Amino acid sequence: MCGLRYHDKMQIEINVSKIFDYPYARLPMTDILTTVRGVLQTTPVRWTNLTQADFLEVLTIAPAPGEWSALECLQHMLDTEQVFQFRLQAFMKGEDFPAFNPDTQGSKPDQNWQPADYAEKFTQLRIESVKALEKVTLEDLGRKARHQELGIVTLGEFVNEWAAHDLNHTVQAERAMMQPFLRGCGPWQVYFKDHMVSR
Repeated sequence: MCGLRYHDKMQIEINVSKIFDYPYARLPMTDILTTVRGVLQTTPVRWTNLTQADFLEVLTIAPAPGEWSALECLQHMLDTEQVFQFRLQAFMKGEDFPAFNPDTQGSKPDQNWQPADYAEKFTQLRIESVKALEKVTLEDLGRKARHQELGIVTLGEFVNEWAAHDLNHTVQAERAMMQPFLRGCGPWQVYFKDHMVSR
């Protein structure tokens, strides 16, 4: 996990009226904590099922050079789960936090681990994360901190990003797993053009 490089105290500005000022395309802030926790709780279940199935070799196939395999997506989620836990603590303590670069700070899959080991470790970390999120209140969502690259961000924005990140990399992993099946489905490929990766 990347270490804290910024120790300046953030200015906590909780404005309840602004908390509810969300466009219709976004979830109401009264629902967001429950919804995000729900999303975060489903992800480890999905990965547990994927890593205990009879198609484990598909998890290690990169869809194209330079793109992540499903297992590499799971490794990234393991790395970032610790980053997200750290950032949540930073928001609650009133501290700023650094950026995270998966290319230079991320881990590579351990050849001694089985895919199920990754899923188990991810599940353990996610249980800790959900417990921490249960302590966050609606008023806390207005807390602000400075992200090294993005500038001032709110805790409300952060929890939205957490759920989006989960779904994004789950979709990315499943897309990687689709490729060998798509290449073998012959004329049916015409129905999957949006999902096929050029090699």
